[in-house]
Amino acid sequence: MEALIPGLFSLPKAERLSGRTAVSDLFSKGNWGGYGALRYCFRKGNGQDVNRIMVSVPKKFFRRAVKRNLLKRRIRESYRRQKSLVPSSAGIDIAFLYNTKDLLDYRTIYETVGTILKKLGDE
Repeated sequence: MEALIPGLFSLPKAERLSGRTAVSDLFSKGNWGGYGALRYCFRKGNGQDVNRIMVSVPKKFFRRAVKRNLLKRRIRESYRRQKSLVPSSAGIDIAFLYNTKDLLDYRTIYETVGTILKKLGDE
């Protein structure tokens, strides 16, 4: 069972990547990778003491907003529960991009996000 440490498993506004300049810097200067159905872009050293994430599910794959939002919720929840795999002092910006037409279940997305976070935590 997960420990009940306040703030450990939350995802506050400060941990969400937003703003045109921050997103464009991530995509232009970041490193790309992929695992399973997710592509990701990350950039270390965001100048803050928290890791920030962004999730994108293209309309090209899922025309209905209900399915896009479902997948975004699954990815964010997977990150929220496993964010301790990456030290927050690293200050990493991460963008997750869903990259398949298949509607994956939560368990598969959870394992994929976990593998990506372990990879980023080791670097």
